[in-house]
Amino acid sequence: MPIIKHTVSFCLLLLAVLLLAGCWNKRELNELAIVTAVGVDKTDEFIEISVQIVNPSQVASNKSTSFQVPVFTYHAKGKTLFEAIRKLTTLTPRKPYYAHAQVIIIGEEMAEYGMNSILDLFQRDPEGRSDFNIIVAHESTAQEILSILTPLEDIPANKMLKSLKDSEDVLGSTESVILDDLITSLGSIDHSAVLPTIQIHGDVDAGKTSSNVEKIDSPANLQYGGFAVFKNYKLIGFLTEEESKGYNFLHNNIQSTVQKIPCLEKGKISTEVLNSSTKVTGSIKNDKPSIQIQVNLEQNVAELSCPLDLTKPETIDFLNKETSKLIQENLEQTLHTIQKTYQVDILKFSEVLHREDHQAWKRIKKDWATLYPNLPVSVEVNVKTKGIGTAKKLK
Repeated sequence: MPIIKHTVSFCLLLLAVLLLAGCWNKRELNELAIVTAVGVDKTDEFIEISVQIVNPSQVASNKSTSFQVPVFTYHAKGKTLFEAIRKLTTLTPRKPYYAHAQVIIIGEEMAEYGMNSILDLFQRDPEGRSDFNIIVAHESTAQEILSILTPLEDIPANKMLKSLKDSEDVLGSTESVILDDLITSLGSIDHSAVLPTIQIHGDVDAGKTSSNVEKIDSPANLQYGGFAVFKNYKLIGFLTEEESKGYNFLHNNIQSTVQKIPCLEKGKISTEVLNSSTKVTGSIKNDKPSIQIQVNLEQNVAELSCPLDLTKPETIDFLNKETSKLIQENLEQTLHTIQKTYQVDILKFSEVLHREDHQAWKRIKKDWATLYPNLPVSVEVNVKTKGIGTAKKLK
């Protein structure tokens, strides 16, 4: 009996091994071209894709050798984005591998044409990830953005990602938006969303050469600006840097930022805004909706260039009131641009009203497009100044 048992067990184990899936589609690293960034442009009736591919021999090398570019860019056109991607294989020495892509740059003309095909393709692609950041090229093409070499960071895609995250954390005028977040946002009632923008400052042609990373003052730099505004999957306009900061206040996405306050006589006070918290509520009375926004924040005095005595309670009271007034004015201006100029519900007030009173929302939902531009929105900003530093007044 024991022999029969062992024989049966061995046969079952052998059968299980035979059924195990093997690495039938494995690809060696030296057969792949690692894509770190993708750009999509619209040119006449064609869609053009650009890919930024790592130069492994340069990135992996610790030796001081003659300069080689750390990345290469390749471009291909097609009637569709999928066709353009496949045509890249006629140019690249290895098959492009997109699983490590960190950013996708959308050219301004492509963004105006529409994002549907881009989102559809990258959402379906089983090889790619959905946590890459999507950015709009402002006043330039995606191809030009991907062609700029960056100092300090060998791989430009790394620079773009780090600058985006850092400016979001300490300035509050940008926001990192990944594919999943964008698809969720565009799924709203008016299919609206915002994306960060990036642009080239300086000489574009010089930025594509080694001189851009060999000089103390780089001829060309990549810099983030305000938000790009989308409706029905298409770019319809831009928010200024201050309006973008206002949007982040309203969206409860300010970790830290800088506020400049004019002094009573001359000079300015710079404060570091911290611990910002925004609460948005709504109500529908007699089928008339309204929104209430309350912003609470703390700030520290960072820089003082006017004769103020920070030890006096009235000085702190002045700082609190002035900061509150300036931020409230910015938020109201931002709301005016969003509601009146672009008429897009990027702050998702419709979702707030739906949560507050879903029965009343059902009644007014069909009229939301006409109700939204004139929707009453009240804003209240409360500020507390905590830290004043060791220097209590300007000498």
